[in-house]
Amino acid sequence: MQFLVTGAAGFLGSALANRLAREGNSVRGLDDLSTGDPSILAPSVNFTRGDINDRPKLWTLLQGVDCVYHLAARVLVPESILYPREYDKVNVGGTVALMEAMHDVGVRRVVFISSGAIYGDQSRQPVSEEAIPQPRSPYAVSKLAAEYYVRTIGRLWGIETVCLRVFNAYGPGQALPPVHPPVIPNFLRQAAQEGTLVVHGDGNQTRDYVHLDDVLNAMSAASTAAGVNDRVINVGSGLETSVRELIRHVREITGKNPEVVYNPRNDKGPARLCADLKLAKELLGYSPAVSLEVGLRNTFEMDPRLQAREINEK
Repeated sequence: MQFLVTGAAGFLGSALANRLAREGNSVRGLDDLSTGDPSILAPSVNFTRGDINDRPKLWTLLQGVDCVYHLAARVLVPESILYPREYDKVNVGGTVALMEAMHDVGVRRVVFISSGAIYGDQSRQPVSEEAIPQPRSPYAVSKLAAEYYVRTIGRLWGIETVCLRVFNAYGPGQALPPVHPPVIPNFLRQAAQEGTLVVHGDGNQTRDYVHLDDVLNAMSAASTAAGVNDRVINVGSGLETSVRELIRHVREITGKNPEVVYNPRNDKGPARLCADLKLAKELLGYSPAVSLEVGLRNTFEMDPRLQAREINEK
């Protein structure tokens, strides 16, 4: 098959593009490199640097494509609070531009990578796709709005659409920006270097941490599965893990006992979040296979940056 992966130089996008290429598919990648690194892509991935809002470039890249994986997005929740217009421009406007270009060229299916962040605070956990979204940040709002655009345009113009709400994905190679790094690689790195783990809140807040390999399995299935058109599907581990539990695992894996500092909780994320996977199992044959302990150990051992004294991040 011929695929286009937008956001191909990012954490999930690069892993997906490389996997598709290894499986013998023809893969094109698009990324503006605002945060991504094209050097992590396999040589067989045909990479183009460009903006997701560049319609002429999209038309060229979409020629002959069977399915698009749309991952191009701004993804930092705290940053979205400071720059909501930029998040709307890229995450919403870029998605609309892609859908318009797909219609122009005649591409049949798009797999849109959304986020579990759209749910916000929910009284019932695990949370199913039928829950009413309660987004708590411009990032979450932009992902939800993009979902509505993808599905609405898909219905109007006959494009098959699948929206995957990916929860807290982690794994080797996840970006470690100097400001607001993801919790898992940051905790592993800080613990290994005998630093301090900073927790916002009492540590009882929970998330659904899902390993990269499991996310890739769900994304791979979504490109060819039958009966998924116009569906929104959760992708997670189906397990609720508190920050305190995560710290315990981090200590065991690194063999270190870092100091933990508990700061007041901010209002940028929900208190609890866990994915109901019933629909993913029914429609995608999805069953997460990587436990948190195994996934954390894999992440720590396979990513030398987490053990280095000096981290050089773009």
